[in-house]
Amino acid sequence: MYKRVLLKLSGESLGGHEGKGLDTESLTAYAQEIAAAAKAGLQVAIVNGGGNIFRGLQGVGKGFDRVDGDKMGMLATVINSLALSMFIREQGVEAVVFTATPMEPVANYYMRDKAVEVLERGGVALIAGGTGNPFFTTDSGAALRALELKADALLKGTRVDGVYTADPEKDPTAVKYDELTFDEAIAKSLKVMDQTAYSLCREGNMPIIVFDMNSRGNLTKLLKGEKVGTLVHV
Repeated sequence: MYKRVLLKLSGESLGGHEGKGLDTESLTAYAQEIAAAAKAGLQVAIVNGGGNIFRGLQGVGKGFDRVDGDKMGMLATVINSLALSMFIREQGVEAVVFTATPMEPVANYYMRDKAVEVLERGGVALIAGGTGNPFFTTDSGAALRALELKADALLKGTRVDGVYTADPEKDPTAVKYDELTFDEAIAKSLKVMDQTAYSLCREGNMPIIVFDMNSRGNLTKLLKGEKVGTLVHV
């Protein structure tokens, strides 16, 4: 169903059950899923969050300057991308890390055409550093990169199997949506992605699929066109 996707993973997802640091079991599981999808012919670009190491906005309440705090958060996403790339390569798939700001020799400076080259030869492009600017989340960075790369969809991998009327981990009466429009998601203040990311995807007609990345095989199911998670569209 899809040829090229942008997969957004939270930093906390790489931190295992505690959501902190780097958990090798989580990295291995994600790398296996991503590598299997790439080997099946799906072009996968990845944007990671950095909340398992440092989240700039939370640092503001602890005395960190917002701009410098966001820079620290951007660096955290680079660490996560470097870690995940190593585990993907262990699965026999090329994985190249790009950064939004020049950071050679740690990683390659992001250029859209270079990232596309990696995707078209069957590799995985991990794009770190957010947008390269403070005051923007990695959700917004994921939306931007999905549009730049002309992805068929933005996949938001989470711990739950879609978008609900409320947080299903806190509210047992929460009901899952199979489909939503961007306008509905914004009007109902569903906190799956931030408003800037929603707006970018809505204006660019970029569908978002929110799904449970921790359920083995879900990425491959999406590749086959099976209904997984919640589809958010125009």
